[in-house]
Order: sequence, then C-alpha cells, then structure tokens
Amino acid sequence: MEAKNSEEAKSAAMKPGQKEEEFIYETSEDLKVVQNFEELNLKPELLKGIYAYGFEHPSAVQQRAILPILKGRDVIVQSQSGTGKTCVFCVGALQMIDLNVREPQALIMSPTRELAEQNQKVCLALGDAMNITVCIIYVI
Repeated sequence: MEAKNSEEAKSAAMKPGQKEEEFIYETSEDLKVVQNFEELNLKPELLKGIYAYGFEHPSAVQQRAILPILKGRDVIVQSQSGTGKTCVFCVGALQMIDLNVREPQALIMSPTRELAEQNQKVCLALGDAMNITVCIIYVI
C-alpha cells in the first residue's frame, strides 16, 4: 500500500541506519528536483487532495518523476515498494485532465488487479476535491 507521507516512504525504502543521501538516482537526463508540491504548479483541488492524503513533502521519486510527466515526457519509474510511485502516476494523470470534460481522459495500465485497485484508490483520494470518477477494468 502507498505510504501516507514522504517520511514513511523514505523509511519504507531505506535500510536501518541508511540515509537518503546514500541512494543512487539514475536518470536519462538532467532533471529538476522539486522540493515541494507547490513548485509543480498543480491545480488547487489536486494540491488540496495531496495534503489531505497525508503527504507533506514529495518523496525522492516524486521529486524527480512528476515534473517530466507534467511536461508530457514518457517516464519509467523503478523504485522500491512504498516510495510513492503510485502517487507519481496519479498526480500526473489528475493534473492533465480537464475538469469540465466528463469523459475518459486518462489511462493507467497496471499488471495486476491489486495494483489497478491501488491506483484507483489513490486517484480517488488525491482527486477527492476534483469530483472525478475513476473506473478500473481488468481481465481475468
């Protein structure tokens, strides 16, 4: 399950006694590392949802991956469980949708039903103030 804030996400990913500075971040290009969610210029309703969900500051993966998604880049994120990857994809999708259009606008593909359900729950929670509808479809 998604960590509720960046401190929990960091502790979930780090070994006992390990510091965040000890992690290695590999990217295909120079990335701007944002220090807070406000730097992303998100919709006010989305920002409200992020804080209501319990995030205070973006985790390391969120600091690096959300902005390229918002710029329309293709992004592949590999990170340990609990580091905030689901939030990355959900924030990217929710920021891009037009709230005045009531038709499907985003597709997040997941390899398992459980991950699809997790994506749905996080999107609904982050987008609570946006009055969005999220539907999951999976094939058995």
